[in-house]
Amino acid sequence: MLWSLIKIVLFVVLVAALAWGAGFLLESEGGIQLTVAGTEYTLGPLQSVIAVLLLMLAVWVLLKIVSLLSAVWHFLNGDETALSRYFDRNRERKGYEALSDGLMALASGEGQVAMAKAAKADRYLKRPALTNLLTAQAAELAGDRRKAERTYRKLVEDEKTRFVGVRGIMKQKLADGDTDTALKLAEKAFALKPKHEETGDTLLKLQAEKHDWTGARGTLQAKYKNGHLPRDVHKRRDAVLALSEAREVIDEGNSVEAREAAIEANRLSPDLVPAAVMAARSYIAQDKPRNASKVLQKAWSVQPHPDLAAAFAEIQPDETPPQRIKRFRALTKSQPDHPETKMLLAELHIANEDFPEARRALGNLVETDPSARSVTLMAAIERGEGAPDTVVKGWLTRALNVSRGPQWICENCHHIHAEWVPICENCKSFDTLEWKTPPLSEVAMPSGVQMLPLIVGAPETTPTEGALTTRTEDIEEAELVTEPEKPTDPETPKKAPDPTA
Repeated sequence: MLWSLIKIVLFVVLVAALAWGAGFLLESEGGIQLTVAGTEYTLGPLQSVIAVLLLMLAVWVLLKIVSLLSAVWHFLNGDETALSRYFDRNRERKGYEALSDGLMALASGEGQVAMAKAAKADRYLKRPALTNLLTAQAAELAGDRRKAERTYRKLVEDEKTRFVGVRGIMKQKLADGDTDTALKLAEKAFALKPKHEETGDTLLKLQAEKHDWTGARGTLQAKYKNGHLPRDVHKRRDAVLALSEAREVIDEGNSVEAREAAIEANRLSPDLVPAAVMAARSYIAQDKPRNASKVLQKAWSVQPHPDLAAAFAEIQPDETPPQRIKRFRALTKSQPDHPETKMLLAELHIANEDFPEARRALGNLVETDPSARSVTLMAAIERGEGAPDTVVKGWLTRALNVSRGPQWICENCHHIHAEWVPICENCKSFDTLEWKTPPLSEVAMPSGVQMLPLIVGAPETTPTEGALTTRTEDIEEAELVTEPEKPTDPETPKKAPDPTA
């Protein structure tokens, strides 16, 4: 309300001022005298003011006409003008609408529609980085791999989009199974953008598959520096790569380099069982039994494993069973309640023919956590104590129906491996094997159960009744018990059973 009143007052004051000024000019004397082509024109004060205003208006109109003519000339000449900018904005609007529709079609899985929208956007927009990327992804979605590859190659030509183009072609080569070319492209992409996590993972996997352990360790170090790996994961995987490198050095016959590489792998990750075993054997070859014993004891304290016990037995291969039991106390004291420790002690006492002590060492393991190995050990104990054959065969039959115990299993695809490898044989994943017990449904029934090779050398005497027989004979006998009788030819007489079997 107050503002409206103020505007009215200002309007009245302005009109009054103009009226006063006009009256003042009419009453005043003098003016402007102009001579044009010999004719004199005399203008009064008010007329002079009006003439000045008209002159200013004419100059303004003239300038506008000149600007219009200049704009038309620049437009016809191809220069940027307001008119050209109008048309450019119109084209950009249509181009971005087509690009947006193409992205929506791509997200919806409509490859052909996305390709058509990408072509339309390419006509309106001068942004090949955007339209080519949309065209390549739409072509992949539509199944036109040739068009996708051609478009990715166009992206490679531009420095701004070179990484996207190289990565796109790399993924195509991976899909085609051309890992050699994919490896080279991954190296190029990683050099262009070393902080790209997915490219680093792909490069590391390909290098590991090609057994380029040195290059893989360099890639792993770069990933750690870029913050893509925690420190403990980096140390573990670096140890795996060092171990794999040491294995290849051993295969090449370079004993000195192999020993150093094995010790380095164990230093990086002391709890890695294969690295500890290889380092221990390296120390044994250097006649350093104390170092080998320390390495194995440290690894056993983290995760007891049969391979560690086997390597520990190799330190003194010629010792007697009592001597071995005494020396193994340094290894078994760290994890006394672990199933592996119980089975190891049972095996040692069986080798010493102390079957009651072997039973005490095994405890109730066959009831709480039965496995083929623990049940077979129980069968050996029963036979050593003179139990009837039916009891022994009962335990052996049970050994064929329980879990085989811990094995090397891929965490990614759950594939079971006979021995540790850095790369899964099934899904090609890197460093995914873990020593654990698989579900019983995944276990293939074995034809024989392997126990720790702790008893060195052949037995001196032939096993008699009540003595310990070898595990191979026990398993074969169990298989004969559980194997169904095969039908025989009616014309062929049945063979009489061997009474000594």
